[in-house]
Amino acid sequence: MVRGRREMRRIENATSRQVTFSKRRNGLLKKAFELSVLCDAEVALVIFSAAGKLYEFASSDMQKTIDRYTSHTKEVIGSKEAAQQSLEQWRSEAATLAKKIELHETEKRKLCGGGVESCSLEELHDLEAQLERSLSKIRSKKQRKILQEITELKEKESLLLKENALLREKVRTQLLPSVPDQHLIPDDQPNGNMEVETDLIIGRPGTGEAQQQLANSSETSH
Repeated sequence: MVRGRREMRRIENATSRQVTFSKRRNGLLKKAFELSVLCDAEVALVIFSAAGKLYEFASSDMQKTIDRYTSHTKEVIGSKEAAQQSLEQWRSEAATLAKKIELHETEKRKLCGGGVESCSLEELHDLEAQLERSLSKIRSKKQRKILQEITELKEKESLLLKENALLREKVRTQLLPSVPDQHLIPDDQPNGNMEVETDLIIGRPGTGEAQQQLANSSETSH
């Protein structure tokens, strides 16, 4: 005979309900015992019947298991409460930061010239003072940058001058041996007075004196 599926609802017949309770209670106690033995688990089972009768099973001491359960439950509850408090704190901080960001964005728009029509005279004075302070900081920063660049350029100039002087000295040292001494007489030239021949003729051209000097010059050369 095929066993049908029981509908999961309260059994109205008291006798059938009591029989079903007894059978399933015993099966549940058996399963709890098997679970504790096979899996080395700490199991505690408490059953109250409809009439208020207690049935229980514990793989070890029932009170120790209950105390362990209570301690674990408190830790879980405390952890949940701490997590909830932390979540609320983060939400509050996020809302505060959102307000600060909104205020900063409003101030930024006002500093850029937007939305100043609704500002009071005092707020405009505050904006003007804030802009003056910002300009003063910017000028000071700019001046420091310029002075720093000038110092760096002077250092570069000094290094370049030193390198230029070293290069000049190096070039002068390398070229000095190859420069000829203009005051020295070559070895192939004889020392002493040298006679230089010239065709210079003193006197009027065509005269006998000039021809005589020309003849004397020719005899001397021979």
